[in-house]
Amino acid sequence: MSRNGLIALIVGIFVAIGLGLLISEVAIDMAEGEKPVASSGEARVGGPFTLVDQTGKTVTEADFRGRYMLIYFGFTFCPDVCPTELAIMAAALDALGDDAEKVQPIFITVDPERDTPEVMARYVPLFHPRLIGLTGSPEQIAEVANAYHVFYRKAEDESSSQDYTMDHSSIVFLMGPDGEYLKLFPPATAPEKMAADIASHIE
Repeated sequence: MSRNGLIALIVGIFVAIGLGLLISEVAIDMAEGEKPVASSGEARVGGPFTLVDQTGKTVTEADFRGRYMLIYFGFTFCPDVCPTELAIMAAALDALGDDAEKVQPIFITVDPERDTPEVMARYVPLFHPRLIGLTGSPEQIAEVANAYHVFYRKAEDESSSQDYTMDHSSIVFLMGPDGEYLKLFPPATAPEKMAADIASHIE
């Protein structure tokens, strides 16, 4: 199956089973689209990080300066939520046309124990050829998740052959070329809406 076919299938299945299944367990304490301002006492979103991409290269937030970042936190063993959100991101990028080149899609794992660079290298191309997968030490992942106010925790999964699963926030972040927060997208945002909102920020 082609990448576009896979994306359409995942999004279609998700819509069929209902948007309510992807309600985030923990919501960021701010309204959708409201830009946090540190000087007002509101929580800042984003910040410096040092992680490793799917090729094994060390990268920092500075490597993405000059490009918009579309960031999602999840894990490769995720059975439904993460593939759906990554497929939505990919469809939104496709809808952007030429402007998509100004946007870097990024997938940051919350399961560094299993999501090695090698695992990420097999996983991220399934969704988009420019999707970058980032992993790191547990401490590095905790630091970047804290910077983005992303909740995650290891949980037992008796229904799976895996020893555990990960509970986590399911939010897509849009960051500006300067690394500043622009907008968040809640679970199940329509790709067309995501693309339109991203386009409204692109200069």
